[in-house]
Amino acid sequence: MEARFINRRLARLGHSEIRAMTQACARMNGLNMAQGVCDTPVPAVVIEAAGRAMNAGNNVYSRFDGLAELREAIAEKLARDNGVKADAEREVTVSAGATGAFHCACLALLSPGDEVILFEPYYQYHVSALLAVEAVPVIVAMHSPDWNFSIRDIERAVTPRTRAIVVNSPGNPSGKVFSREELQGIAALACRDNLLVITDEIYEYFLYDGLAHVSMASLPDMAERTITIGGYSKTFSVTGWRIGYSVAAERWAQAIGAMNDLLYVCAPTPLQAGVAAGIRELPASFYQKLAKAYQDKRDQFCAALGKAGLTPSIPNGAYYVLADATKLPGNTGKERAMHILEKIGLAGVPGEAFFSGSEGRRFIRFSYAKTDSDIDEACRRLARLA
Repeated sequence: MEARFINRRLARLGHSEIRAMTQACARMNGLNMAQGVCDTPVPAVVIEAAGRAMNAGNNVYSRFDGLAELREAIAEKLARDNGVKADAEREVTVSAGATGAFHCACLALLSPGDEVILFEPYYQYHVSALLAVEAVPVIVAMHSPDWNFSIRDIERAVTPRTRAIVVNSPGNPSGKVFSREELQGIAALACRDNLLVITDEIYEYFLYDGLAHVSMASLPDMAERTITIGGYSKTFSVTGWRIGYSVAAERWAQAIGAMNDLLYVCAPTPLQAGVAAGIRELPASFYQKLAKAYQDKRDQFCAALGKAGLTPSIPNGAYYVLADATKLPGNTGKERAMHILEKIGLAGVPGEAFFSGSEGRRFIRFSYAKTDSDIDEACRRLARLA
């Protein structure tokens, strides 16, 4: 097939290392800690409500921006948990996962050549979505092990072509949780320079050590310029359902909704009903137990990484950890990740997938969104690496 039939954008979009390592792991029948698939159980109320919706015949298109019951549940949740006031009818758009919501926001609000600031290490799909719409990612480095950054570095990154800043908190792959003070600094800069802020908050309930989640849109003067991305794929362990959402001021939401309609028509209707029931019916204790269970997984797995000589940057949220793999054979993260997979059958993602420069070679990212038995097995395998 002639190359002229392939869109030139694809030349800038590399194959996802997350998918590549997942496939390599499957070929070797290994233990996959490369992809955050969430092997943990789905809450019964979520499954049962989706089943009822199917049996009741709710299997046709929903409105392009989602079922009213889900949009209303999201708005109630935002007011309760995030301090964000959102109009369910005009400002909430249900999409095909948080990744789909992010892509719709990029398509709707960015033009070719627009610059968008991201923090490094970054989520690879954020960069890919920006490149797909021909926006220009501009990197601001965070520094291990705590993933600190300087507001001055952000100021230096702003140019007349800057349109937005992307904030991912809790973060993938770093597990960084942005503090209120850090967010306030970003907010002040966004207001001063008239920038949008796109926040990916999909891991908001995965918080450790007593930390609290702060939504950018809850800060003074930020609701009008923040596009909040969220979802329940991770929280309810339904990553295959693809139920995410965006929340934005009506003028932005209208444009995002138009793109959502164009790309997806709607998210799966009965699965929307299942997620709506989960939001409304699961008690606060569900989220507390979730955070506690994942903190236990983090502590156990990070301890095993440390004993194996793969020093972890301890995450404060989400369910990923970047481990320093420089003691392993190889000169790149990919070579070291393949060494681990071949030697002990444990798959992680090469750090280059999350960094623009050579710093990524040091790291391998692991996901501990696994069952307790899988975490136990992963720790046993790491002990053989030591």
